[in-house]
Amino acid sequence: MTRKATVDVPDLTGNLAVVTGASDGVGLGLAGRLAAAGAEVIMPVRNPDKGQRAVEQIRAAVPDAQLHLRALDLASLQSVADLSGQLLAEGRPINLLINNAGVMDPPRRQTTVDGFELQWGTNHLGHFAFTARLMPLLSAGNARVTTQSSIAARGNAINWDDLNFEKSWTSMKAYSQSKIASLMFGLELDRRSQTAGWGITSNVSHPGVTATNLLAAQPHMGRTKDTLNVRVIRILARIGVGPQTVDQGLLPALYAATHPDAEGGKFYGPSGFQHLRGAPAEQEVYRPARSVADAARLWSVSEQLVGLQFAQR
Repeated sequence: MTRKATVDVPDLTGNLAVVTGASDGVGLGLAGRLAAAGAEVIMPVRNPDKGQRAVEQIRAAVPDAQLHLRALDLASLQSVADLSGQLLAEGRPINLLINNAGVMDPPRRQTTVDGFELQWGTNHLGHFAFTARLMPLLSAGNARVTTQSSIAARGNAINWDDLNFEKSWTSMKAYSQSKIASLMFGLELDRRSQTAGWGITSNVSHPGVTATNLLAAQPHMGRTKDTLNVRVIRILARIGVGPQTVDQGLLPALYAATHPDAEGGKFYGPSGFQHLRGAPAEQEVYRPARSVADAARLWSVSEQLVGLQFAQR
């Protein structure tokens, strides 16, 4: 692990990377850092206009960046299938996949196109299905897969009796569940790859508390103005107290995805107090995600819900 306040990314020339949620925040920063290191980066985005602005921002700093916008709405399994089908048809091995996109704290309970609670369906099931469909390309590229979790995964639990929170929804409990699931999934993916010889390594990261737009106005899910939390976080980040800037918050995922010392089956986050900020380092898996039996159960349930099984090599 590293205690440095930055991450030295190795030369990624010739590598193909896929970063979900790359039109904003941590995902945008990750795409820029990978492109600067020579990787060709696929940027799946829900909003094409926002995606194009992200491409222009990266190219302003990295003029020769190799970037490709693609359409992806993780709240639609059909959209996941459409993009995966395009990439499979192109047949290029994928060397890096960062499952970074997410939604948080909708003002009321909402569902995905397929009827799943929005945060559960987008943050976990969407990425689970996307990774499953891309397995032939990930195996061919001996890929490293990094899935983004959150400090919200240290509390609450998987609501096994009501995964869609149809009986008693609270936004943060549903968000925590989605991020516990992300953490379990990333670790279980590595275990299964090592056992079955899928040829990939998988780990998990989280950004601490970072001043992104995750809690900003999100008209597409009914939040018409920034939450008080995000306004406070931005102010504190600007004066260097508490929350991190995006450039700092992306470091655990960047380290997990690219650094030669980062390992599969590990969890990386900020190394400072309560893992809220600081240089990236390996950390202990949060208690709600430690059960290997629960991770296997989650895997089976997720396969049933999305109607997919992870293909063998």
